[in-house]
This record gives sequence, C-alpha cells and structure tokens, in this order.
Amino acid sequence: MQDVGVGLYPSMSLLNHSCDPNCVIVFEGYQLLLHSVREIQIGEELTISYVESLMPTRERQKQLVRQYCFECDCLLCQNQEKDAEKLAGEEQVWKEVKDAVNAVRYPKSKEEWKHVLERCQNLLSSNKGHLPDTNIYQLKMLDCAMDACINLESWEEALYYGSRTLEPYSLYYPGFHPLRAVQLMRVGKLQYSQGMFPQALETLKQAYNIMKVTHGTDHSLMKVLMEIKEECDAMMRLQ
Repeated sequence: MQDVGVGLYPSMSLLNHSCDPNCVIVFEGYQLLLHSVREIQIGEELTISYVESLMPTRERQKQLVRQYCFECDCLLCQNQEKDAEKLAGEEQVWKEVKDAVNAVRYPKSKEEWKHVLERCQNLLSSNKGHLPDTNIYQLKMLDCAMDACINLESWEEALYYGSRTLEPYSLYYPGFHPLRAVQLMRVGKLQYSQGMFPQALETLKQAYNIMKVTHGTDHSLMKVLMEIKEECDAMMRLQ
C-alpha cells in the first residue's frame, strides 16, 4: 500500500471525498478496484478518502486544501475524533520521531536497510515511556522498523515490531480497511515463520475476514493469504 506512481482513472475521479468513506480503492496490477466497506443506503453518495486517514484532522485538512482546494466537513473532521490519541505523549519527542520518519527514503541495499533499522531502534529505545504505540509517528516508526527487519530477514524482530502495531491499527482502521488487512496478513506470516501456528491461524483469519470485503476473493493478495492459511492449518493438524 505504498505510492509507486500516478494513474489516471476518469470514472473514479467522480467519487467524492470523506475521511470516513463508505468505499475503498485497491489495485490489482494496473487495474483499480472499488469496494464498499459498509452497507450503503439507496441514494447515498459513494465516497473514498483522498488522504491518509491516519493523519490528525489539521494535517488532513491542510493536505486537502493544498492538493484539492477544499476543506472536509465530514463527521470525523467535525468531531476531531482520536486526534488526542494520535498525538499522545511528549510533543518534543514525537516531533523528533516525525522528522525521522519523514526523512526515510526507500532503501535500495541491505546496508541502507541496516542504517534505517539502527535509527529506528535508537529512537524506539529512547522513546520508551515517553510515547505510546498509539502515537501515529511512533506507529510509523514501528512500521519502518518492521519493514527493515523483513528486508534484512530478521523475522523474529520483525514480528516483535509488527505485533506492537496491531492494537493501534485496530484503533485507527476499524471495520473493514485494506491497510489493516495487509498488516494482519504480514504479522500472520511472521508468526507462521516462527512456528506459532495457532496464533498465526487466528491472525490470518482476521486478515481474511477483512480482505474478502476490501479486496474481494479473486484478488491475488487474497489467494496468497489463503495459501498461507491452508499451510498453517495443515501444520496444526500434524502436531
């Protein structure tokens, strides 16, 4: 779920924005797929989120004005729900983490990944007791550390960081959200790699229940998930 380029999809440009949308967009190669994520009433407008809903209200509004020239007045923006949790902890500390996360560019070598991981480890260690994992910049740092560990094939450490993200993900991506589905799948795969078959199966089931709505049963990612889930099932029967 990372930006890799720009695509032009004229029919999809008709969809309006909401920070709490009733639809999501996922890709299958170059194909764009639109899926509803909750019951939609007759005559109700289909909406998607133009910006990352994880951002605090003020940041979302700034990006919408800068990029799309409008302000959002959805219920999520009116209530400013969860903004306090998103920026919990010591402001000076999370601002440092925010700068560090924004400075990360996708590494192209193992040496660069090692440098990223070392930076993440140092910050996460020094932030202990100062920032909760629900702080969105701490959460992004955990994601970054997890990615670095996966690229360095440090599976056990990747699982440690990934497991810490699950509670914040469930808080900020409730219901059916593709990012939460993918994160659950990644953590489930890591649990499977560590022989934690019961835990992996439970995590993969959660991913499946979300992904069948957000991606659909024919999506290639869903097929990979089903394969891992079946392998996990088979390993449990052998025990």
